[in-house]
Amino acid sequence: MNDQSTTHFGFTQVNTEEKAGKVAEVFDSVASKYDIMNDVMSFGVHHLWKKFTLELCGLREGHKVLDLAGGTGDLALKQSKMVGESGHVILADINGPMLREGRDRVLNKGLVNRISTSQCNAEILPFEDNSFDCITIAFGLRNVTDKAKALRSMRRVLKPGGRLCVLEFSKPLYEPLEKIYDFYSFKILPKMGEIIAKDRASYQYLAESIRMHPDQQALKAMMIDEAGFDEVEIFNMTGGIVALHRAFKY
Repeated sequence: MNDQSTTHFGFTQVNTEEKAGKVAEVFDSVASKYDIMNDVMSFGVHHLWKKFTLELCGLREGHKVLDLAGGTGDLALKQSKMVGESGHVILADINGPMLREGRDRVLNKGLVNRISTSQCNAEILPFEDNSFDCITIAFGLRNVTDKAKALRSMRRVLKPGGRLCVLEFSKPLYEPLEKIYDFYSFKILPKMGEIIAKDRASYQYLAESIRMHPDQQALKAMMIDEAGFDEVEIFNMTGGIVALHRAFKY
């Protein structure tokens, strides 16, 4: 039986204090190929998932945004255009190599005045209460050791009236799609990782981590009951393979 001293790393049980380091090893390995692999393994559809997420963020000129697990910065770069010169985006990630990829893109785009970077743990965010109009985390929550603690930390730093958008892989809504998705995830995806990123094990972990993540309703319950959000909406995409949870703090 699982207890608080252990947690899952993919399908493997590990000591809780070990998980962050093991996840770091995965992203240290894939950082330089992360964007290429996202395009290949999602057939480019991840751009549409992220576009929809940005549409539901409700960003306006002057807003302050925190993009958690922001890695290579694809969301943060678009958010900076939405909030304008009077707004600001903090691109945050716990993983140094991933964050360096994002910081380099920010520098190359000449957006250092609009986007700053922060290497931090989502469970203990180093920001003041009520700091952000919006927080996004795309394909990162499933890698967090204590998801409920991280969600509480996010709620704390959101302003009243602010919203959190969690974009994450979830549970397919239809059984035939689930079977196809399982075959793709465990037979095709690790092979892609082996060929393109020279790292089969990391993409095997990513497939396993998706299966261990709470499904749509379980995550909604966690956000309300354990993290204290006042309202949570679920938007399924691609048959539930991906879901956006939009939560409000009133």
